[in-house]
Amino acid sequence: MTIRIETLDAFFNPRSVAIVGASSNFAKIGGRPVHNMKIAGYGGRIYPVNPGAAEIQGLPAFPGIADIPGAVDMAVIVVPMPHVEAAVTACIEKGVKAAIVLSSGFAEISEEGAQAQRRLADLGTEGGLRIMGPNCMGVMNTGTGMIATFISAIGDRGPERGTISVAAQSGAFGGHCFTLARERGLGLNLWATMGNQCDVEFSDCLAYMAQDPGTRVVLGYMEGVQDAEKLVEALEIARAAKKPVVLMKVGRSEVGTAAAASHTASLTGSDAVFDALLRQYNVFRPHSIDEMFDVGYAFAGGLLPKSAKTGIVTVSGGVGVIMADAAEDAGLELPPLPEATQQRMKALVPFAGTRNPLDVTAQFINDATLMETMYGALLKEGDYASAVCFLAGVGLNPLMMKELEPSLDAVRRRFPDHLHMLAILTTPERRARLQAMGYLCYEDPSRAIHALGVLAWYAEALRRGPSAPPPDLPAGAPELNAGTAINEVEGKRILAAAGVPAVPERLAASAAEAAAAATAAGFPVVMKIVSADILHKSEIGGVILNVATKEAAGQAYRDLLARAAAHAPDARIDGVLVAPMVSGGVETIMGVVRDPVFGPVVMFGLGGIFVEVLKDVTFRIAPFGIDEAHRMIREVRGYPMLEGVRGAPPADEEALAGALARLSTFAAINADVLETIDINPFIVLPKGEGALAVDALISVLEAAGG
Repeated sequence: MTIRIETLDAFFNPRSVAIVGASSNFAKIGGRPVHNMKIAGYGGRIYPVNPGAAEIQGLPAFPGIADIPGAVDMAVIVVPMPHVEAAVTACIEKGVKAAIVLSSGFAEISEEGAQAQRRLADLGTEGGLRIMGPNCMGVMNTGTGMIATFISAIGDRGPERGTISVAAQSGAFGGHCFTLARERGLGLNLWATMGNQCDVEFSDCLAYMAQDPGTRVVLGYMEGVQDAEKLVEALEIARAAKKPVVLMKVGRSEVGTAAAASHTASLTGSDAVFDALLRQYNVFRPHSIDEMFDVGYAFAGGLLPKSAKTGIVTVSGGVGVIMADAAEDAGLELPPLPEATQQRMKALVPFAGTRNPLDVTAQFINDATLMETMYGALLKEGDYASAVCFLAGVGLNPLMMKELEPSLDAVRRRFPDHLHMLAILTTPERRARLQAMGYLCYEDPSRAIHALGVLAWYAEALRRGPSAPPPDLPAGAPELNAGTAINEVEGKRILAAAGVPAVPERLAASAAEAAAAATAAGFPVVMKIVSADILHKSEIGGVILNVATKEAAGQAYRDLLARAAAHAPDARIDGVLVAPMVSGGVETIMGVVRDPVFGPVVMFGLGGIFVEVLKDVTFRIAPFGIDEAHRMIREVRGYPMLEGVRGAPPADEEALAGALARLSTFAAINADVLETIDINPFIVLPKGEGALAVDALISVLEAAGG
């Protein structure tokens, strides 16, 4: 289903709003939208609808929406649940374009409520009415003063305008985000909560905000995915618009997943798969609300670092070390200052640390101009794209700040293209002045460093440009058929035809054929029982390694059949596989799993202990290109094994990336029938020598799309 962005404009930019169920008491849910829009200075028409009042909060009231003269772009419905359907019907008859249903008592309560919610959705679809909710907290556009929500935190003044937009499935979470932004002094642009999502979903609002010119960053909160294709489309829109998205998806733990599912009735999918999706689309996933706002605030500054090279200025050597450690964790680079610059800094402050971090020491208290001199030298003579300056509690001392602010302002004016951060304890008023100069201000230096690391990561993703398209499969690549049993030999033949190379092998139907095949392959060889009914051959002794002679090959054939008969007497045996032993190279594992939400997902990891004990694997949604495959490979902790360790040559990463990308294309083409692919091990030979699948298993569904 394609996102219809243009139909959402009536929610965020209506010229007129009717509040159905409006109240004169602005402490009540029906009174708050009227009150909030009045105090925020909404320039459109506000139409309170209540059959029991002629006037509400100083505005003429109407008995029904049909009685309103002229057009109504959007309606906010605040009536009890049994009356919502009639209100929606009246909106459709009036020609209203959008309706926000704040009322609760639907799918979040019972099956009866779910049925009523489905009727609302059907009414809206048939009548051309887009519906937000039910059971949501509303929508706002701070730029127009259109505050169609019953959130109480607005109080007696309108929300601060800014460049951060918020989309949340949960109304309470969205309300908390609004309050937290206000407490932090952050301005919002657009804000929306979807509630039960009978029509408008999270993905719709994310897409709208991502293309909105007044939005610099979107903060999102999700509990589940209703439509995977729409979510991917929304993320593609954000990536194409170069609009950063900071997305909190809850349900990492088993308990959290169960809670999210019960709250939203949405599929949550595998958390590792969701992580993979976000990495593919350059979306940052925070682990806490504080982290979400730290990073969102940094993006809202509108400046991205040109590189990961960072200079640190500090008034404390110890905190400088903390910041350096945090910078390494954040993926930032801290190259040292040039030697000549260090010598000049030593001449100014003999006991200063001058490498990077640059420790100004407490000497700046005696001479505030030292900050401008040393901070300025760091940016002028060091190759840094960003600077983070730790000032401790100096911001709470008005006399010191009076001396220091001119120096800070001078540095920011001299280096406007650099990203500047301050780690400082100060008052809200002084923080506002520092932010007006162009500084991002954090209380905790480690949090500042972490946020900068996310900005550098995102900036690097933008510099990479669009991802390469998925590769085409070789001509004649086969398609899978549902309900077909595929043994190892056939599985590797299919994969090889799809561009995933496999070790050369022969299938023997007798001891004599096995001996001949082993002789032709060259000793030593590996021999395996072949049966689509025996998935894990090693567990029944169905694999014999290092078969070294013709006689041993014949005996191994007989032994394998005997073991299969003993452990799996009903299994259909296709023969015994004979293949040369592959020596050298790096053992990896790759495969495909069928995610219930996102479909085929490709997995990659290093073999042996890395996958069995450390679970060192990564995922991507299929299909993807060669460049994404390379990033996938380099994400695993065991990647240095592929670079070559202890004298081993580097592995053929290009061959590995090509096989992964082609596997992803094959999986996407066969999405309707594919269940799993397991290629273990996939041996990556030294650079230039390629890579080979040694063992492979393909499982398909009993019926297409099942």
